[in-house]
Amino acid sequence: LTADSKVKALLVNIFGGIMKCDVIATGIVNAAKVVGLKIPLVVRLEGTNVEKGVEILKQSGLAVIAARDLDEAAQKAVAALR
Repeated sequence: LTADSKVKALLVNIFGGIMKCDVIATGIVNAAKVVGLKIPLVVRLEGTNVEKGVEILKQSGLAVIAARDLDEAAQKAVAALR
């Protein structure tokens, strides 16, 4: 996705029932660092260990935009493009 110049933002929407949100957040942070993400990244997490996952995103040092639900995530992704 990051190689496509038409992609201007990324929105990740995860409901982590079996897979824990903290594990997912760690993967998102690692992937963003590896690819050197330069576009806005909006992440909505819900499910097991959501608080830990959100904290991992906040502490990452990356410009990750957190959202509480999918509607808010979509609005924030559009707003990040302006």
